[in-house]
Amino acid sequence: MTDLLYSETEDDLRSAVRSLLTDRADPSVLLGRIETGDPYVPGLWKSLAGEIGAAGLLVPEELGGQGASHREAAVVLEELGRAVTPAPYLTSGVIATETLLALDAASAPVAELLADLAAGRTVAVLALPLSTAPGAEPALNDTVTGVADALAADVILVPRADGLYAVPATEATIAPQSPLDLTRPLAAVTTGSGSGTLLADAAASTAAVERGLLAGAGLLASEQLGLAEWCLEETVRHTRSRYQFNRPVGSFQALKHRMAQLWLEIVNARAAARAAADALATGSPEAPLTIAVGQAYCSKVAVHAAEECVQLHGGIGMTWEHPAHLALKRAKSDQIALGSAGRHQDAIAALVGLPAPA
Repeated sequence: MTDLLYSETEDDLRSAVRSLLTDRADPSVLLGRIETGDPYVPGLWKSLAGEIGAAGLLVPEELGGQGASHREAAVVLEELGRAVTPAPYLTSGVIATETLLALDAASAPVAELLADLAAGRTVAVLALPLSTAPGAEPALNDTVTGVADALAADVILVPRADGLYAVPATEATIAPQSPLDLTRPLAAVTTGSGSGTLLADAAASTAAVERGLLAGAGLLASEQLGLAEWCLEETVRHTRSRYQFNRPVGSFQALKHRMAQLWLEIVNARAAARAAADALATGSPEAPLTIAVGQAYCSKVAVHAAEECVQLHGGIGMTWEHPAHLALKRAKSDQIALGSAGRHQDAIAALVGLPAPA
């Protein structure tokens, strides 16, 4: 039976992550950082990954990690989404880590890299476009565009025709690209065909990359949930304090209905995101279907919540100084990350044996 509730341990983890982000990465800090072209807050990843231990949540204790599950990782992503935090957690702590966990842990290069990732000493990213969906057959080129968080990476995991390679970032050419979401930098990554250490052969590489992408898509729903929750809370707060005609604008019936509808959507998104995380944590055979449902639904809710946040803030919501635009850009970026809603709807149809939606 799927458990959608949060445990006491998960609530404690949420409190620790939220406290750290409130102290070190509030909206004013982020707005200042993106002006510099380098959104990563100095020292934040070290605290999140090493001191809180978030980077090693999915790594077993015998490999140097925390031995937790996808449920705890989902809580971290909810908080990172809520704060629109520039941190390579989804790309390194989830996708790259899950990819490596699907390989032979007895292999020294794999075990060493997992230990470094779990301790927060190393950041690794998979050399695939952020838009790559589970089940897709990516082109295996020497240059890959749209690689998220490559600028923060120490190691690039490169799928090639003969297997998966770990390439030091110093041996790759990483060229920044212009992203919509300034808090999740993209880059074009070029690696030489003979560079890096072979981690797995072609068959194992394909299965490992699929596992990494599937886990990433499933937990991305939690990031979208956290973002949507912040948007609604911020909108309710603003409409309570903003007065027109001597009344809070939040007391106007039309706005009440819009926020009530959004609340209902977020309640459903929470169920979908938690179900996806639980399916991953328990190894459910229904995980691909549950994840496709979570992504198809949560991506739309996050965009709707961010749009309402901007619109119901009125003129201030359109300004650079208010963080609403950060949420909207992250939501729109996430909408096509790891597969669009349409692609996940097609996956749902295929998994349940129905024709693809028109």
